[in-house]
Amino acid sequence: MNFQETEVYLYSLGNEVETMKLGLENITALLNALAQPHTKYKKVQIAGTNGKGSVCAFLNSICLEAGIRTGLYTSPHLISITERIKIDGNDISGEEFARLATTVRETAERLTNSGELGYLPTFFEQVTAIALLAFADNQVELAILETGLGGRFDATTAANAEIAAITRIDLDHQEYLGETIEEIAAEKAAIIRPDSKVVLMHQDKQVERVLTGRCREVGVEPVWASGEIRIKEEPRLLPALSGSIYTTTDSYPFLELWNMLGRHQFENASIAIAVAELLQDAGYGITKEQIIYGLESASHPGRLEYLQGVLLDGAHNSGGALALRQFLDEAERRPITLVFGGMRDKNVREIAEIIWPRAEKIVFTQPSNSRAMRADELAAFAPSTVDSTNIVRTQTVSEAIKKAKKIASPDSLIVVTGSLYLVGEARRILLAGQDESDAI
Repeated sequence: MNFQETEVYLYSLGNEVETMKLGLENITALLNALAQPHTKYKKVQIAGTNGKGSVCAFLNSICLEAGIRTGLYTSPHLISITERIKIDGNDISGEEFARLATTVRETAERLTNSGELGYLPTFFEQVTAIALLAFADNQVELAILETGLGGRFDATTAANAEIAAITRIDLDHQEYLGETIEEIAAEKAAIIRPDSKVVLMHQDKQVERVLTGRCREVGVEPVWASGEIRIKEEPRLLPALSGSIYTTTDSYPFLELWNMLGRHQFENASIAIAVAELLQDAGYGITKEQIIYGLESASHPGRLEYLQGVLLDGAHNSGGALALRQFLDEAERRPITLVFGGMRDKNVREIAEIIWPRAEKIVFTQPSNSRAMRADELAAFAPSTVDSTNIVRTQTVSEAIKKAKKIASPDSLIVVTGSLYLVGEARRILLAGQDESDAI
């Protein structure tokens, strides 16, 4: 397959959430048939509801500063599927992706036809196998794996990472992970194995009890990220914040997170620091200065990212919405024109109550995703504090961006949020300089 054929094939497997099959049997059998590529390097797996992608970005940046050959696997992608797999900070090439995808497809179909697999591996399982194979082929020293969903049965968990870290846990994907926060925490805690090192962060007590209970169950003593975080209340230059992170063994003062905006990123940075210190103990040559430079130079597209005067943020659950609202209230005193699109399996009502009242005007739209809600469906979630005369409905993302630019007051900031799929489409349109007339 060439790259275009590879994309057509993988997307033909169905929406990666809707067609997801939780379980490790298939991905384990697939990796075994591929000569267990995940055994060729050390691995760090990051799980959690919010922040796991940011922790991966911080940690990868630290490792690049230290000259460690790294592989990074994240999801979802914003524009190209190749974004999910990075070698030394660079997206895998379309040609290499297609070559590895062909190998994975042929292996998966052979195992399925012979009855060794119960079903053809899903989109996410096959892309995970492609990533793990790419890391082996490129002889990485460390693979950083972002958990897709949950933890217990996520395909990345089959890699048996030597280091696990868990970020903040909140209610999300309840239809797959459980209705209570304790049930969700248990699914994510399952990545903690008897022979692993574990980094945890302090959070809600009911979550901590589940996480520490899992550690006791498997006989692991967790490392707690950051005993203390101090953020300077009068930063030198908004929207970037400055602050200090204190671990049990060291201090990282005067950090300025230029590209990773928002208070919550100091929490994510503290987890990355704790993992980096574990890598130091494991013999990786990472200095304190490299940790600092890595944190300050890290970036994570689509998360509080300013692009051509538009703020993009994939706040797709209540925790993400609260972080976005806090950022807007602290760093942006301007009126907001909101472009919003959401998925059917998300708690849009909670997100709406947090973010929509902050907007002067709201433009609803529908990303190109089978799980996306229609604009008229979104309008039904408007809280009473939102004036319906300030709501505009659009059919496409490009139309929404054009409309937002037209109706926004001169001093208004356009904010695109509600779904990473929406952010990805908006990012592509902004980078291409498209408007609705270009797109049709």
